[in-house]
Amino acid sequence: MSEFFVHESSYVDEGAVIGKGTKLWHFSHVMGGAKIGERCNIGQNVFIANKVEIGNNVKIQNNVSIYEGVILEDDVFCGPSMVFTNVKTPRSAFPRNTSDDYAVTRVCRGASIGANATVVCGVTIGQWGFVAAGAVVTKDVPEYALVAGVPARPIGWVCECGTTLNEERQPLTCTSCGQQYLLQDDGGHRRLKKL
Repeated sequence: MSEFFVHESSYVDEGAVIGKGTKLWHFSHVMGGAKIGERCNIGQNVFIANKVEIGNNVKIQNNVSIYEGVILEDDVFCGPSMVFTNVKTPRSAFPRNTSDDYAVTRVCRGASIGANATVVCGVTIGQWGFVAAGAVVTKDVPEYALVAGVPARPIGWVCECGTTLNEERQPLTCTSCGQQYLLQDDGGHRRLKKL
């Protein structure tokens, strides 16, 4: 008996590494060079390319393609039909098909990406960052930042539990779990520090 579940309609190519307790649902495809951690839940119609690295406890909703160059750390959430790119200047007549052509996109621990969002390659979404549904991420997202819009811009801060934080007084205190944070100015860039 396998230590992970693959629905009979899905394909896992030889060489792929899939961790214990991971579930791969209907009509999905994992290529041979992919590495997927433990306790991941991979929805319907998901494509995972060669050399993709996925951590533990990652949730990938339906209709998501994860192309070479994408790294998802532990506890990442990818909403339905969100999009990753991996080439900055795609051309059909001039294929980019080597690892050197693919820009690295890193989604750090605990980050969430909403439904139908687009993440342009080469960016980093910081730990516990939150990308709103439909946003287009073209620049790095700071840790704990809530970004929205086209292009995505910071509109607030979120707790590790996902609750939006009120900036009116320091320290910022989560109304759901009580966790506190300090908002700091780091050379013109605002950062949130967990207390």
